[in-house]
Amino acid sequence: MANPQAAKKARKRSGLKAKRQNVRRRARNRVVRMTARTEIKQANTLIAAGQLAEAEVAVRQAIRALDKAAEKGVIKKNNAARRKSRLMKKFNQAKATMTA
Repeated sequence: MANPQAAKKARKRSGLKAKRQNVRRRARNRVVRMTARTEIKQANTLIAAGQLAEAEVAVRQAIRALDKAAEKGVIKKNNAARRKSRLMKKFNQAKATMTA
């Protein structure tokens, strides 16, 4: 059997309800997580392309998305902080090389 979780099915009403709740929460969390991931990718692409004006806006949006994800509990606070730190480090390095 490929998925060991597939064999386990809830039998009690509380288990069935928990399963329904988990499905709804997972769908909601995936949207938040994917939004943050997309914003980070866009910022990284613009930084790599050297478009710093657009990258600055994208970095701000990515940081906002990460903060929202951490606030909602989709990712942990330190995870968001680490990702923001890495993104800002890339942006600041690109900015320094463009001005130098």
